[in-house]
Amino acid sequence: MKTIKKLAFVGCGKLADIVINALIDGFLPDYALVGVMSRSKKSADAVAEKVARKLEDGISNCAACSTMEELLQLKPDYIVESASPVALTELAIPALSSGASIIALSIGAFADVDFYEKAKKVASENGTKIYLVSGAIGGFDVLRTTSLMSVAENYNCTASFDTEKGPNSLKDSNVYTESLQENKKTVFKGNAIEAIKLFPTKVNVAVAASLASVGPENMKVSITSIPNFVGDRHHIEIKNDQVKAIIDVYSETAQIAAWSVVNTLQNISSPVVFS
Repeated sequence: MKTIKKLAFVGCGKLADIVINALIDGFLPDYALVGVMSRSKKSADAVAEKVARKLEDGISNCAACSTMEELLQLKPDYIVESASPVALTELAIPALSSGASIIALSIGAFADVDFYEKAKKVASENGTKIYLVSGAIGGFDVLRTTSLMSVAENYNCTASFDTEKGPNSLKDSNVYTESLQENKKTVFKGNAIEAIKLFPTKVNVAVAASLASVGPENMKVSITSIPNFVGDRHHIEIKNDQVKAIIDVYSETAQIAAWSVVNTLQNISSPVVFS
């Protein structure tokens, strides 16, 4: 008899909506959505009502929760976080301690190495896991393999993460000026820790790539603003004494990040895992 895994969401925005629609459309038959939580109770209520309308299989009761305590009382097996690095920071330890594994999108929270190590320790002690999804980049396999090989063989290993964005996506940051609408400019150079501090919601993928390879302190990050550019382009390079790998991904919207969550959930329940 198939065991249905209980799923919950923290964050009810566009990315969560894509994953929930995938669940409704049958892409995740091994999961039942039991609860959702959002900064806006109205958004959580709307998701819960949508699920109740669409799923009529006897396991479709989805609670709209106002607090983390309410959500954890539902005893989810997995919690998808698609809210913010702050939300992930508040969620991680209580969830992992309660027996829920986390599928995280706001990976920038783990640029705080102390918090990252604490979350790993709590997960290990409670038999839970932290799944860092590839989001808009992919390539975690080659990043991890190259860095592992470098440690084992005592090779020098370096990595860089270069992002191109349109100026409008930077309007809520300190680097934005109207001149960016007319002129191409590199607005940031530093490491992944410095990048996530300056752009709390825009470089989660850089932190993710760094955790899969050389670490946030050693990942070189640059962000370039290009007039009239739509979407994001991420160019990642990692190399050691024997390997040079390049990951280059352009995405017009953030949809790919949501589908990477669907892929992760499928991997968790599938007899065949692409790693």
